[in-house]
Amino acid sequence: MELSKKEKKAAQAFARMGGLKGGKARAEALTPEERRDIAREAAKARWSKGKAPLGPQNIPQATYGSPDRPLRIGSMEIPCYVLEDGRRVVVQSGMIRALGMSHGGSGNSGGDRLAKFVAGKLINPYISKELIDRTQSPFLFKTIPSTSIAYGYEATVLADICDAVLEARKAGVLQAQQQHIAVRCEILLRGFARVGIIALIDEATGYQGIRPQDALEAYLALIIRKELAAWVKKFPDEFYENIYKLKGWIWPGMQKNRFSIVGHYTRDLVFERLAPGLLEELERKSPKNEKGYRKNKLHDWLTDDVGNPLLAQHLHTLVKFQELAIKNGYTWTKYVKMVDQVMPKRGGNLELPLLDQTSELG
Repeated sequence: MELSKKEKKAAQAFARMGGLKGGKARAEALTPEERRDIAREAAKARWSKGKAPLGPQNIPQATYGSPDRPLRIGSMEIPCYVLEDGRRVVVQSGMIRALGMSHGGSGNSGGDRLAKFVAGKLINPYISKELIDRTQSPFLFKTIPSTSIAYGYEATVLADICDAVLEARKAGVLQAQQQHIAVRCEILLRGFARVGIIALIDEATGYQGIRPQDALEAYLALIIRKELAAWVKKFPDEFYENIYKLKGWIWPGMQKNRFSIVGHYTRDLVFERLAPGLLEELERKSPKNEKGYRKNKLHDWLTDDVGNPLLAQHLHTLVKFQELAIKNGYTWTKYVKMVDQVMPKRGGNLELPLLDQTSELG
């Protein structure tokens, strides 16, 4: 097989170094351009173990897709293509961004970050060996225009990773800094499932031939916005940080587990004062399981039109009182007394509308 121009340059550079010299000596003899060429060819060989060398004639070509038309999911954009052999692929960097993953430390690529995450001891039990191999071996393909080359995965890899991450979360093994990835995975899978059934109906009825080109994308965006709204943080970070300041504790940040007593303070300052009988009704709708955990957070049952706006207003007031107490050097006890005077605990019957349990499941 005839060598490509870059392969010839790499071979010539190696010959000038005298063949099999020490690695350090070889590296010092290379120009920056030669180092890049050798690294690029080595990467191609690594991702194509057991296959023919990846010259230009071996790299599959995308026949459908455009860098100007990525798959848009909420605020996420995932470049995607259909290859000449029919494979649906997503670009590696876009998939990693969609999962909310960082590219890791210096010298680590996004692909390395994804491969390490999937092969990690927490996620590994929920992922097949085949999926581990696929995440560790992204493939090169020519995008459109064909002058560009990208690393990609088959589209099903994204859904399979999401499934595994949610299984790991269900088992309670995810670390605090990995929870946001699980949130992304749940949003993605819910969106895919809803759009999938719409696409199947369109195909069965023949509507797919006349529907607008971006109809499914627009439907997916609508669904994702709805899902994202459910995950909006309702308790501001400063609410918890100020509790620590008033108690004289060292603030560990939002990524660390808070003291269990903080949950009691939240019930006292928020749910017992927000509306009469509210806390009891929320606890009835979200009972604890045998391990003492609730399936839903208490505030998940608040309605969008009444409950959530009242919660936001209440928390805003509490945070302002916190800031005033901190500025004046008040103790935690004095802060609570201030709240008691202006926002006393309420008793009596429930007056705040909640989400109906049946509608939540629909």
